[in-house]
Amino acid sequence: MKKMLFSAILPLFFLLADSCSTNPVTGKKQMVFMSEAQEIALGKESDPQILAQYGLYENEALQAFITEKGKKMAAVSHRPNLNYEFRIVDSDILNAFAVPGGYVYFTRGIMAHFNNEAEFAGVLGHEIGHIAARHSVIQQRNAMLGQLGLIAGLVIAPDLAQFAESASQGLSLLFLKFGRDDESQSDQLGVEYSSKIGYDAKEMAGFFKTLQRSAAQAGGEELPDFLSTHPNPADRFEAVGKSAVEWQKKLNLTQAQMQINRNSYLKRIEGLLYGEDPNQGFVENNTFYHPLLRLQFPLPAGWYFQNTPQRVQMAPKDGKAMMMLTMAPGKTLEESANAVLQQYSLKLIESKKTAVNGLQAIAMLADQQQDQQQQQQQSSVLRTLSYLISYGGNIYHLIGVAGAPDFNQYAPYFTNTMLKFNQLTDPSKLNQKPERVRIKTIAGAPTLRQALQTYKVPEKRIEEMAILNGMELDHKLSPGDLIKVIEK
Repeated sequence: MKKMLFSAILPLFFLLADSCSTNPVTGKKQMVFMSEAQEIALGKESDPQILAQYGLYENEALQAFITEKGKKMAAVSHRPNLNYEFRIVDSDILNAFAVPGGYVYFTRGIMAHFNNEAEFAGVLGHEIGHIAARHSVIQQRNAMLGQLGLIAGLVIAPDLAQFAESASQGLSLLFLKFGRDDESQSDQLGVEYSSKIGYDAKEMAGFFKTLQRSAAQAGGEELPDFLSTHPNPADRFEAVGKSAVEWQKKLNLTQAQMQINRNSYLKRIEGLLYGEDPNQGFVENNTFYHPLLRLQFPLPAGWYFQNTPQRVQMAPKDGKAMMMLTMAPGKTLEESANAVLQQYSLKLIESKKTAVNGLQAIAMLADQQQDQQQQQQQSSVLRTLSYLISYGGNIYHLIGVAGAPDFNQYAPYFTNTMLKFNQLTDPSKLNQKPERVRIKTIAGAPTLRQALQTYKVPEKRIEEMAILNGMELDHKLSPGDLIKVIEK
């Protein structure tokens, strides 16, 4: 027995020894289970999944800007050999993130909240820092991400993840929470890299206040990754400010040499889409409207909701059920029904042809077929209710999923949404226009509050606009200053 045990351990020993590598930033040995080639392959695999989830924001000039700055900064990083890619994704969430192998993403939401190039450069350096120090790869060592399904930050039951289709490797990486040491290290790398390409890194510290104010206004919801598990914001502000001064001295840079470039950045984001894009779907009074597809349906009250180019997903806070709208494959309802059963390995219990608000449909109740391994891993069979609805040349698939013991509890929520799927004909919903960032030039010397009131910003959005501008409402403006307002 001892000999057998020793022979079993020996390959593991060599595997672990093989897994040690030198961290490019610290120069120290560390345990990882992914080679650089595997890391690059993971990034390439994740990138199309991320773009499918969020969509690429169509603004060639702004995309070119972040690529130019990104490539310049990557060249002074600790891993200049990687083929970095920089993208703006079509999400109004205020966030930036990176995945292994050199892929960095900014949401249009965070691009709207930067008020100069130096703020952007600091965050860019922070994200390149995560890649340079292999934080995402190291984090993978500690997390079994493929077992989780994620909907707008909600962890749903693992056995529902295959229906949500959000548990893929790439999308799970978006929700990695780095430890305080990793975040502090990336802050320092953000200071170093942005300073080396000539930006005033103290502006990066200032942007933390914008993130903090935004999170506070949102009540902690959709907390930017920068603040979720990070050092105390006040301590962080001080540490980054101190490091910025140190790097300025190391590089022998005068204040005049340190770029901020407020006006040039603000002009770049003139017309940037702000908030939800109503053409891609929006929610009002617990009803989802999609003007381009000309459809609508109600959302269960209190459920989490996520709208992406591929699907609309909903889940209760307890994570024990989920509902989803997608387009089904097949040219006829019958073809689509068969495709759905095959796609999700479902065993049909009952099926009927029906109509939903005058639209031809098929309703199906089905259980997931399980192999022996699934039966051991899952506490119960999954039960599904599907409505396949033919409308506008497409076949829409609404599916509700829950464990069989919980199914009757959630079935009323499923049927209420599915049976109220309907055509959208209301002109006020069909003709919604998106809000956009508009840059205004100040005349005179008003406070920010006075300037915003001049541009007829509603009182309930005054604080939101102050955060967007990175200023307090009593900030005194000067003639010729530029500020942001939001207009349709």
